[in-house]
Amino acid sequence: MSNVSFDLSGKVALVTGATHGIGMAVAKGLAQQGAQICVNDIDEAKLEACEEQYKNDGIEVYRLVFDVTSEEDVDRGISQIEKEVGPLDILVNNAGIIKRVPILEMDLDEFKQVIEVDLVSPLIVSKRVVPSMIQRRAGKIINMCSMMSVYGRQNVSAYASAKGGLKLLTQNMCCEWAKYNLNINGIGPGYIATAQTAPIRVGGHPFNDLVMTRTPAGRWGEPEDLVGAAVLLASEAGRFINGQIIYVDGGIIANFGYVQGENEQ
Repeated sequence: MSNVSFDLSGKVALVTGATHGIGMAVAKGLAQQGAQICVNDIDEAKLEACEEQYKNDGIEVYRLVFDVTSEEDVDRGISQIEKEVGPLDILVNNAGIIKRVPILEMDLDEFKQVIEVDLVSPLIVSKRVVPSMIQRRAGKIINMCSMMSVYGRQNVSAYASAKGGLKLLTQNMCCEWAKYNLNINGIGPGYIATAQTAPIRVGGHPFNDLVMTRTPAGRWGEPEDLVGAAVLLASEAGRFINGQIIYVDGGIIANFGYVQGENEQ
């Protein structure tokens, strides 16, 4: 009987944009399993602040400034990690932004910015990291997808376009790289309580009511709810999972067609 291991001791992981929220929770979860965590951001002040939060949990992180949308900056940053920490075993493409603007009111530059950060940057970072993983015949990539990878919604056209594309990019990465013993998967968070969602989690807000009504678990998710899926996909326990998106959503996708009052007994 083979051993199922979630141990990440000796592994080097980069979690992009892990200065807060989902990224930080995932990074801490990987660290608790033994991984050495590297964190990047474009804001040095955010990196300094987040380092203290990691230290409060007894986690030492390697932090560095680089822009995930710039090939040159990504090359510089990954080269620095490889030199000072080691080759990457795990990459979590977490950095992302959202702009809640109706399509007719959204400037094209705003649309392009969301696509650059949420869809193009995972490609840029992965292309820089993967050749070394192929050479070593080992590597795990986790792309942070979304419910919007499968559903549209009002006022998030750029975000949904990017996350829908990221789902298919994840599957295409699998098709090309799985033969080298790489695992490329995604996590699709449901509605998670973060600073990003704070404006729509106010009691009485129509969207808050929708989430609470349609999520079978009856609550918003917490960033920590995503840790289990991340550890599974980053570890040997998930070695035959490839090209998949694991939706961590409290059941809302299964129940998305439900409207309160319908078919109730």
